[in-house]
Amino acid sequence: MFHCIPLWRCNRHVETVDKRHCSLLYVPDEIYRYGRSLEELLLDANQLRDLPKPFFQLGKLRKLGLSDNEIQRLPPEIANFAQLVELDISRNDIVEIPESISYCKALQVADFSGNPITRLPQSFSELRNLTCLSINDISLQVLPENIGNLSNLVSLELRENLLTFLPESLSQLHRLEELDLGNNELYSLPDSIGCLINLKDLWLDGNHLTEIPLAIGNIKTLLCLDVSENKIGSLPEEMGGLVSLTDLLVSQNSIESLPGSIGELRKLSILKADQNSIMFLPESIGSCESLTELVLTENQLQSLPASIGKLKRLSNLNCDRNRLTTLPKEVS
Repeated sequence: MFHCIPLWRCNRHVETVDKRHCSLLYVPDEIYRYGRSLEELLLDANQLRDLPKPFFQLGKLRKLGLSDNEIQRLPPEIANFAQLVELDISRNDIVEIPESISYCKALQVADFSGNPITRLPQSFSELRNLTCLSINDISLQVLPENIGNLSNLVSLELRENLLTFLPESLSQLHRLEELDLGNNELYSLPDSIGCLINLKDLWLDGNHLTEIPLAIGNIKTLLCLDVSENKIGSLPEEMGGLVSLTDLLVSQNSIESLPGSIGELRKLSILKADQNSIMFLPESIGSCESLTELVLTENQLQSLPASIGKLKRLSNLNCDRNRLTTLPKEVS
């Protein structure tokens, strides 16, 4: 009969322990035997509530997974993890991140999503090696004014929070490639958003935006822009500067027309502009030679321009629930 042998009998030099989905109520004592060698500890998806003091003597840890538990407090002793590179404490019951988190200087990837946290500590901006930061769905009301100090950030996820404005220092994140601000309470964007010159994906869906800054056209690297479910009345001509754009999502706004400069988006593959008030399309739409999907349902269109016939790659054209009576012969 097979019997599970305790870890400590197998090898004292253990670098990785995986105890995910084990219904643990406490951190197993046997783990502490490997304090001199343990680099990766995965305790995700258990029922842990507390992190005892001996836990923070695992000073060699480089990767720590504690997601999907019931942890209520992240103690100041987190500072002991000076070599920690990856930290995932998402979906717990943690209400505060201690100021001592700033001692985790090696931290590159961190996920604090799904906790009842309302603010980040002022010292958070000292984590200069962070490249990927996820703080989705934590009731965050404001970002630290000095968040721009996180100069190595490549990915910043802030979805489903309570942010009403963005600090100017955000524009200092010149290496940022992904910025997710969907489902917040934003009413406007700073012009300085155009300084994010390496941005590839920008999600702003589900806010209260009424316009897009003209400076958006400066982001030549942008591939995907999602501003759906806002209150935008028009798109600026400067959007023609988004020469790398492949996906443009502007559904569920109050847009009455698309800018003529849209024809400059030669790499645009997907354009979703359904549930707006668009009355006509510019002739220049025919220059969007890479367009494969064009969704225009629930608008006020009375006709389509003949130039749509030039869109040879178009495989999905949806114009349901408009005021169209005929289609141009170039389409039919």
